[in-house]
Amino acid sequence: PLLCLHLSEWSQNLCRYLFKGTIGPSLSCHFPCFLPFCSNRLLSSYSLSGDLKAVVRETSGQFAGQQFLEVWSNSSLKKIIHLTALNKHGRVYEDAQFGCLAWSTCESRLLYVAEGKRSIGESYTSAPICDIRVVLEDRSMYWEDWGEGLTSKSVPVLCVADVAKGTVTVLQGVPSHVSPGQALWANDGECVFFVGWWHEPFRLGLRFCSNRRSALFCLDLEGNCECLSGDTSSVSSPRLSPDGRYLVYLEGQVFGPHSQCLTMQQYDLEMRNISLLVGVVNRPKKDEFAGLYEALPPRCWASDSQRVVFSSARRNWRQTVQSFSLPSAEKFGSWKLLTIQNNLMVVHCSHLNEAPRLVIQYCGHSYIAPVIQVTTTQRSGHSGYAYTTVWAFRLRLYRGLGIQVTPIQRSGHSGYTLLCIWELIYERALGGLTEAYLCSFPGGPHSQFFAEWNVTTAVLVKLGFAVLMVNYRGSTGFGQDSILSLAGNIGSQDVKDVQRAVLTALADQTAEKLLTLDPDKVVVMGGSHGGFLACHLIGQYPDFYKACAVRNPVINAATLLGTSDIVDWRYSCVGLQYSYDQLPTPEALTTMLQKSPISYAPQIKSPVLLMLGGKDRRVSPHQGLELYRSLKSRGSPVRLLWFAEDAHSLARVDTQADCFLNVVLWFQQHLHLH
Repeated sequence: PLLCLHLSEWSQNLCRYLFKGTIGPSLSCHFPCFLPFCSNRLLSSYSLSGDLKAVVRETSGQFAGQQFLEVWSNSSLKKIIHLTALNKHGRVYEDAQFGCLAWSTCESRLLYVAEGKRSIGESYTSAPICDIRVVLEDRSMYWEDWGEGLTSKSVPVLCVADVAKGTVTVLQGVPSHVSPGQALWANDGECVFFVGWWHEPFRLGLRFCSNRRSALFCLDLEGNCECLSGDTSSVSSPRLSPDGRYLVYLEGQVFGPHSQCLTMQQYDLEMRNISLLVGVVNRPKKDEFAGLYEALPPRCWASDSQRVVFSSARRNWRQTVQSFSLPSAEKFGSWKLLTIQNNLMVVHCSHLNEAPRLVIQYCGHSYIAPVIQVTTTQRSGHSGYAYTTVWAFRLRLYRGLGIQVTPIQRSGHSGYTLLCIWELIYERALGGLTEAYLCSFPGGPHSQFFAEWNVTTAVLVKLGFAVLMVNYRGSTGFGQDSILSLAGNIGSQDVKDVQRAVLTALADQTAEKLLTLDPDKVVVMGGSHGGFLACHLIGQYPDFYKACAVRNPVINAATLLGTSDIVDWRYSCVGLQYSYDQLPTPEALTTMLQKSPISYAPQIKSPVLLMLGGKDRRVSPHQGLELYRSLKSRGSPVRLLWFAEDAHSLARVDTQADCFLNVVLWFQQHLHLH
C-alpha cells in the first residue's frame, strides 16, 4: 500500500508538470505511463543544502534508452528534463572513471559528463537525401573507446543543465586532445575543474589503470581553459574543500605498473600554487603509513577544510587515514571510508568471518564524539596531517569459521615480508579432528586481497576448504619498491611466492592441531593475472595440484599483445619500456612467450576448468581457448564455460552463480569428495 501511495503521489506531481509544459509536448501522451515503472537510476546527487536531489534515469522496456534528469525536493518531483529529446549530447556517463553529477553552489545548475555528438554519421537515417551517400560511407567508421568496462565511452563532453530553464549547454573550450571527466564546480560556480585524459595518438584502457597520462584543468563558462598541473603525469580524484580554497588530487607516474603508489597534491586557489601533501612511500617501516593506492571518496574533507580523510591499503588491511582514532580493528577488521558529511564519517567495515556493516563516527574541530568504541591514536605528522593505522589482529573462532593471519619471513627481493592469509573451517563434533582441503587463490597483479569479507571464500570455507589468499611481492600496500619488483619477474617471482605460501600453510597448519590440511588434495583457482599464476603453478609443479579453475586467464602474453586494451602492460610486465609507436620485435615476443603459462602446457597434468567472457576487452577469451586446445590435443582433462555476454570480470549475477557452482563441483569431482 505504501508503494502504491508513493507512486500515486509521484504520478500526480508528474501530471501537474505535464500540463505546465515543462517536459515537452512530445511526451505528454505516454510519458506518465512508463517512467515510474520502467526506469533505472544511473546517478543521483544532493545539493549542498540537502534540500534538492538530482537523479538521472534511463528507461527500459518499450521506451528503452530515453534519459531524464529529475529534480526532487521533500519527496516531491519539481522538475524533469528529457535529455534525450534535447539532443545536445549522447548517453550520460554513469561510470566512476568519468562520471559526475555536481550541483552548483547556487543550486540552480547541474554539471555532468556525457558522450559527445559525433559529427560524421551520427544520425544518418535522418540525413538529407543529398548527404546520404557521404553518410553511408562514414557510418561504419571505427570509433575508439576507453576499453574494458568503458566500451560505450569515446568522446566525453562536459554538460551543464539549468534547472529553472530546463535547458542543457555543452561547455566549450576543452582542449581537443583530452577527454574530460571527474568534473566539479569551483569559485562559486564561475568555473569548472576537471581531469583530462590524453587520447592522442590513441586510447588505452582506463579501468583499474592509474597510470594514464592526464592533467588537472580549469575551464570557465566563457570557454577559457588552463592546465593547472603538470602534463607528464597521471591525475585523478580532484576534491574541493568545503570553504572552496583548496583542491586535493592524486598524482602518479605514466606507464609502468597499472596501479602504483600515488602522491596527494594540494592546489591553493587563492595563492595559485601546488604543494605536496602525501608523497610516495617506497619501503614502509613497521607500523607506519604504507602509501596511497586507491581513489579518494567523493566527499573526503572535514568541515574545517583542514583535514582530508581517505582509505588506503596497508599490507593485508585497508586502513582509514586521518588525525583521529577509529574503533578497534580486532572487532571490525578492514575499513573503507564511503563518505564524510558535516563531520559524520560513514565507513564500510568487515572481517574475513564477518559480513560488511556500516559504522558512523563523528569528528569535531577539537574533540571526538564516537558513536562506537575507539582505540588510542597513533600519530605521524606529515605536512600538518596525521595518520591512524587500523589493525586487525590474530583471530580464531571455535565455531564454524576460523581465520589465521600468519607472517612468512622471506629473504627475497628487497627484504620484504610475504604475508599470507588463509581461512579454514573445522568441526569439534565427537571431539575428532577435521580434515580440510587447501585451495590456493592468487590474485593481482598490483592489487590486493584485504582481510575483509569475501563471499566466495566464505562459502568455500563452509564447504570444507581452507582458502589461502596471497599478497605476493608486487601487490599494493607494501610500498612502491615492492610493486616495481614484479616488472620483468612475472612467471617466476610471483609464482614462487605463492608456492612458498602454500608449502608454509601445509607445514604450519594450526598451533593447536585443530585442523589437518591434506597435502595430497591441494587445488588452485584465480582470475586474470591470478589465472596466469594458477596455470603457471600447475605447469611448473605438475604433480602438486589436483585441480585448477581459472577465469579469463592470461595464457600467452605474446599473442595477447595485439588484442588487449592495455597493450602497454604487456611490455611493462616483462620488463620492457613502452611507447605508442613501438612495434614488437622477435626478442620482445620471445621474452613474453617464455614468461607465459603456455610454455608449460605440455607439463600440465591437473584437470583444468576454464571460464571465459566473450566480451572481455582486457584479456581476450582466445587466451583461454589457446590453453583449451593445447590441453585437448594432449588428452588432458579440461572443461570450458563460455559466457558470451560477459566481460573480464564475469560480473553478471547469473554468471557468478554459475561459475561458483561449477568450481565447487569441479574441485569435489577431482578430489573425489562426496
